[in-house]
Amino acid sequence: MKVVIVESPAKAKTINKYLGKDYGVYASFGHVRDLAAKDGSVDPDDDFAMRWEVDAKAAKRLSDIGGAVKDADRVILATDPDREGEAISWHIHEILKGKKLLKDKRVDRVVFNAVTKDAVQEAMRHPREIDEALVDAYRARRALDYLVGFTLSPVLWRKLPGARSAGRVQSVALRIICDRELEIERFVPREYWSIVAHLLTEAKAPFTARLVGADGKRIGRLDIGSGAEAEAFKSALEQARFSVSGVESKPVKRHPYPPFTTSTLQQEASRKLGLAPARTMQIAQRLYEGVDVGDGAAGLITYMRTDGVDLAPEAVAAARRVIAKDFGDAYVPAAPRKYTAKAKNAQEAHEAIRPTDMTRRPRDVALHLEPEQAKLYELIWTRTIASQMESAELERTTVDILAEAGARKLEFRATGQVVRFAGFLALYQEGRDDDEDEESGRLPAMRQGEKLAKERIDAAQHFTEPPPRYTEATLVKRMEELGIGRPSTYASTIAVLKDRAYVRLDKKRLFPEDKGRLVTAFLESFFAKYVGYDFTADLEEKLDQVSNSEIDWKALLRDFWNDFSVAVDGTKDLGTRQVLDSLNELLGPHIFPARGDGVDPRLCPLCGEGQLSLKLGKYGAFIGCSRYPECKFSRVLAPSGAESAEGDRPGVRVLGQDPATDDEITLRTGRFGEYVQQGEGEKPKRSSLPRGLSADDLTLEKAIALLSLPREVARHPTSSEPILAGIGRYGAYVQHGKTYANLGRDDDVLEIGANRAIDLIVAKESGAAASRFGGGSGRELGEHPDGGKVSVKAGRFGAYVNHGKINATIPKGTDPAGVTLDDAVALLKARAEGGGVIGRLVGQHPDGGPVTARDGRYGAYVNWGKVNATIPKGTAPDTITLAKALELLAEREGKPAAQPRKRANAPAKTSTAKNAASRAKPASANKPATKKAAAAKPKTAASSKQR
Repeated sequence: MKVVIVESPAKAKTINKYLGKDYGVYASFGHVRDLAAKDGSVDPDDDFAMRWEVDAKAAKRLSDIGGAVKDADRVILATDPDREGEAISWHIHEILKGKKLLKDKRVDRVVFNAVTKDAVQEAMRHPREIDEALVDAYRARRALDYLVGFTLSPVLWRKLPGARSAGRVQSVALRIICDRELEIERFVPREYWSIVAHLLTEAKAPFTARLVGADGKRIGRLDIGSGAEAEAFKSALEQARFSVSGVESKPVKRHPYPPFTTSTLQQEASRKLGLAPARTMQIAQRLYEGVDVGDGAAGLITYMRTDGVDLAPEAVAAARRVIAKDFGDAYVPAAPRKYTAKAKNAQEAHEAIRPTDMTRRPRDVALHLEPEQAKLYELIWTRTIASQMESAELERTTVDILAEAGARKLEFRATGQVVRFAGFLALYQEGRDDDEDEESGRLPAMRQGEKLAKERIDAAQHFTEPPPRYTEATLVKRMEELGIGRPSTYASTIAVLKDRAYVRLDKKRLFPEDKGRLVTAFLESFFAKYVGYDFTADLEEKLDQVSNSEIDWKALLRDFWNDFSVAVDGTKDLGTRQVLDSLNELLGPHIFPARGDGVDPRLCPLCGEGQLSLKLGKYGAFIGCSRYPECKFSRVLAPSGAESAEGDRPGVRVLGQDPATDDEITLRTGRFGEYVQQGEGEKPKRSSLPRGLSADDLTLEKAIALLSLPREVARHPTSSEPILAGIGRYGAYVQHGKTYANLGRDDDVLEIGANRAIDLIVAKESGAAASRFGGGSGRELGEHPDGGKVSVKAGRFGAYVNHGKINATIPKGTDPAGVTLDDAVALLKARAEGGGVIGRLVGQHPDGGPVTARDGRYGAYVNWGKVNATIPKGTAPDTITLAKALELLAEREGKPAAQPRKRANAPAKTSTAKNAASRAKPASANKPATKKAAAAKPKTAASSKQR
């Protein structure tokens, strides 16, 4: 008997049918052990000894594998073909060896780039030993991340309240985003003018040309810097004679793009499909491990974590056959195209991401795939096929035009481009992150010496613009250019930055939050070397050298630790004032922008004497006056319109007087945002601005109305008690007794009417939403098992599913477009039974009930009913698939699959009973393991924050 060990049950299921009855395929469920989540798990004083700990949830799985290995004559480690896969095989080998289960047994390591029958059987014919160099590189990277996370994060927590953690790669990625924001803030627009002539050929064909020279001097894009200069050119050209001085047409070829790597797939999926990198990798993982396409599960794409851009010879040949059949022989190049990887690390430069079967066209598998899977597969298929197609043939034409205005000779140029042969463009064209100014249209026919007629001359004013903020795609591209991190980690790195609220994604652009900017400024001030681009890239290169057996991994760790420990020790006596002075200096352009009137931007606008400075409070950083407590001025970090000086009271915008009391109504900015205030005194009446109301749109009438809140808007139809509308800590709301309902995005707390308020309160009290605010009929999913339509709707509080009078909120982070009928029925059932769904909906359990991925106090986990299972460290919660979640839950239960059905149908208990059952269950299941896990839990979160 031969035992094959892979990391994924989905992968195990797919390849099991390829190997026959002499093989038993077992899954490890990813990593089976990791560094213990406590200080000292990497000990620099003991030559960087690493103390590994078997994950409690992996114990039973390892026991099953051990039992199978005991009776086997050969063990085959078949985890993924990259550094992480090699590490998993090494961990399993070390554990089995420690249990003395490998005596006299042959142990082989095999790798395959695609989960197909041919690839798997070919790999079995060419086994090898575990690559120790790759394992050393893994251990070095893991130790570095651990040392940074467990050493630097506590420093950050002590010196910068409100900050969460600092990871080795995550901190550098955050710096990239923050540096771009500083560029934008420091950018000074520059005025320039363009001169464009609208001309007609002798055949009356119109076209445009741009001024490029005057009197023998070249004119660049920014050379005309004022309206006066532009007007002088325009005046001279009004009476000018135009003629063609030269026509040049030359052929140009555009070559196809190489097939996808991990990085380019993430970038293009973001641009074309709107998918976050983490979501892209989740879908790609499913396509790689195997999807049932009608004749059983099959891997549809090759391994999706790769730096390589080349294709296997048989894949190239298959692609060329598809091209000839679908497009014709003219689209097949004379020789196959070969691409060269830019990655320095040859060990991970595997084959590019491609379909495992080129003849499996997107339309052939679309019916068997989920919508996002189908779109991603089509993207991969078209890019791969296009990479082997003939180049596009273009003709680029440049026409030089002479404008004679008296003694002056002015030069214009028009350019055009036409496609003579589409080539690969007939199938695929790469998306762009930012629009480019290209003149790619067709020009009319012209000849040298031809006279041209002038229609008009346009002089247009422009201003240079700052560099754009990063999208997720351009950030991935920039990190790859700088050599920071590995492409396989980019998705999780960006996800961590968003989860910790260091950055926010708005209209596909990444904006650094104040919290993130403070962290970056702190690290740049006191740990500049370790968030330096060159240093981080050099460290990645050294890790690559470890994987190529060029340097010793412990020597790398010693070099790093010697300097890093000194830098950390240097911050022990660092005072708060010193920290704040450094942050004030580095963030000056952001938090103290020039006021434009020559006044010191750090002068307190309230007392006119104190100096503004960063201050650290219970809830993080804010701006305050140095004369506190005499002067209590404070505001958030980023100044707002209310902070602009007005008259002799800078920092206060007077809106007018309350007609009823004659009190002055003002707009101000505090630590938690903008607010309106009535009068002065010890405790003046105040109200924050509701969402959607900007300071620029605030009027005296609206301010008085805000200060009058809460207000009665209706009477409850049953109790006849008042329903009030007001603004609280969590935004605008309506209230009836002890029942509160948040207002929706489109609701106005000042204008909400009786019917709408009653709907919100009744819906909140009953757990059902009235159709009046349910987003219309929504998208129908199908028939409920009990009869009636089930649909997805857009509500004021987010998307939800509806069946009759029952509504169930779709969990945060779940794409409403991807919710299936089964998912909806599970959500509705949970809602009807008095429960709800928290976290991201992963799917429906085969025995009924929703399966979700959640963020917990001690780390991420998946949930089904009363069963929780920890998500392995290093795995982002938003990448967990339903198959993976079911495996984790089954392992946690340790019971036959039929058991959860009983739990799903059991009567609902009170929350107290639920908590008691939850506490009791682990203790009875495995007491020693539970105690050990509980001891490690308080630092699990810190461990997960290292990257």
